[in-house]
Amino acid sequence: MAPTLSIIIIGAGPGGICTGIQLQKAGITDFTILEAAPGIGGTWWHNRYPGAECDVPSHLYSFSFEPKRDWTRPYARQPEILGYMQHCVDKYDLMPHIELNTRVDSARWQQENRHWSLTLSNGNTRQSKFLISGVGMFCDPSWPDVPGIDTFEGTSFHTGDWRDGHDLRGEHVAVIGTAASAVQMLPEIVDDVASLTVYQRTPQWVTPKEDAPYSEEQLKHFEEDPDALNHSRAHIRSGLETFITFSDQEILRKAQAAGLRNLEIVEDPSTRRKLTPDWDFGCRRPLSSNTFYPVFNQEHVTLVTDAVETIAPDGVKAGGQVNRADTIIYATGFATTRYLSVIDVYGEDGQSIHDAWVDGAVAYLGITTTGFPKPLYAVWAQYEQWLYSGNDRTSGGLYSRSYYSMSRSGDRSALTKA
Repeated sequence: MAPTLSIIIIGAGPGGICTGIQLQKAGITDFTILEAAPGIGGTWWHNRYPGAECDVPSHLYSFSFEPKRDWTRPYARQPEILGYMQHCVDKYDLMPHIELNTRVDSARWQQENRHWSLTLSNGNTRQSKFLISGVGMFCDPSWPDVPGIDTFEGTSFHTGDWRDGHDLRGEHVAVIGTAASAVQMLPEIVDDVASLTVYQRTPQWVTPKEDAPYSEEQLKHFEEDPDALNHSRAHIRSGLETFITFSDQEILRKAQAAGLRNLEIVEDPSTRRKLTPDWDFGCRRPLSSNTFYPVFNQEHVTLVTDAVETIAPDGVKAGGQVNRADTIIYATGFATTRYLSVIDVYGEDGQSIHDAWVDGAVAYLGITTTGFPKPLYAVWAQYEQWLYSGNDRTSGGLYSRSYYSMSRSGDRSALTKA
């Protein structure tokens, strides 16, 4: 049995990386980050499909303590974001604390000696006084409840687990889903495939965005003016905090109007109607793209809005018709509301987190849950954008200070002090 550590962090994504760096800055080095994947980066390691990018501008989607002045464009693509995360791990010498290919199956609170006992997928166990969850919300793929998935004789995979090396050129490709990953991925593959059939259950609002690559002059300005990046971050943050509450009806009205204007590029009236939502902007996750709608102007692209009935050995059946496919790509999202419950966690008196969260995840200040002591911290997904910014006035800074105070005091009263 491994010795008891002060702190174990689950996940080497942005949340786990930020936490590890801040612990080191606080002088706490007795911690380990357990990562199930073969690499660091969390969602940015898993989601490497063509066109994967962040929908928060990069000047904000970065740590305030480690600014990056040379982002190549306002909304960075996955390789650049992953490179930034690797840079942070290397600069702050986090790799000695990170164990890759180490999946946590369960965590159980041991009342008698007041520590957490973790069981790993390889059968080993770990002990820690404190447990911090950096489990994100975009790492657990959601698969459609459709019969026949296992009967398909071609190639199939989820956007969240992209089949590296699979060549789509000249293939008949079916894509199931039209939300965030599809909006980003479809424009990247459409010119390579022989035919593209897109299966849509619910149309999305997709607004345009300003995403032209930064010019050399702009990059020079960010590099030479020490205040330029901070001003950009503050501007983006102010806009997001106003927008993301979805409470300003004027902003929502303008966004919906922008979405309708964006749709005008779709030439076929029938296809445009199918792509037009019948719900108000803000009821679902907002999406943005300048290249998604033009996909449907290409002759070899078909939009199917009939429900998928079954997966056949040679394609997808919808509306009573089987459309042949060589490859099926499931762009069906993630189990975004499970948070830490993707792991079997047991607190006081053996209480399961699945039972504690039977009506949905609940946590005090997004940090700790009743019945899961010492305490069970969590880098909750709904705070991710702000945590990544690392600003001391946001949750990232608050989490770091809370971890420091509680790990030093070792008792529950530390939560109030933090």
